[in-house]
Amino acid sequence: MFGVVNYPKNKANLKLNSPTDEKSSANQIFSENNQQQTAQSQSKPETISESDFHWMTQALLQAQIAKNKNEVPIGAIIINDNGLVAATHNTRETECNPVGHAELIAIQQAAKTLQRWRLSDCTLYVTLEPCSMCAGAIVLARIPRVVFAAKDPKAGAVGSLYNILQDDRLNHRPEVVQGILETEASEMLKAFFREKRKNKV
Repeated sequence: MFGVVNYPKNKANLKLNSPTDEKSSANQIFSENNQQQTAQSQSKPETISESDFHWMTQALLQAQIAKNKNEVPIGAIIINDNGLVAATHNTRETECNPVGHAELIAIQQAAKTLQRWRLSDCTLYVTLEPCSMCAGAIVLARIPRVVFAAKDPKAGAVGSLYNILQDDRLNHRPEVVQGILETEASEMLKAFFREKRKNKV
């Protein structure tokens, strides 16, 4: 049974304008956190790697695409040992789909790409803590590792309101890593809803 790994918040200012910006921003993140990671090397979980920052940055780029479409900025990425399997974002508004959550769409994309429903060799990266629907889909898809950025105190089902992915009564309990690029994901969401409230006035 896997547990939950908490990663320290990253305070780097991540720019999300282009793949080039993404690469340079990721390098900046690694550089600025190098001393902190070195100091914590004795306790740093083996399951967190530099590639986690890379793929979470890709998920944030998907969140930015969602924001540009006036969707809630949440992005998701699924990878396996061969690389990228799925990349998507929320589509509830554009597709008038109540279940158009980034994680759910990514799982469907990955299953179609791999031609199998068991995603037992995959890692899911998502910018916000999965809700109960998406957590249930993660369990059903047998995804062994989930990495998310920001917690969702109002709807999160991976530790905030519920802890579906660590429920001993279920037959699948993935490893969970939380907090990678949490500040960037949280600020993007806050800015989006701030603008929404401003436009309503």
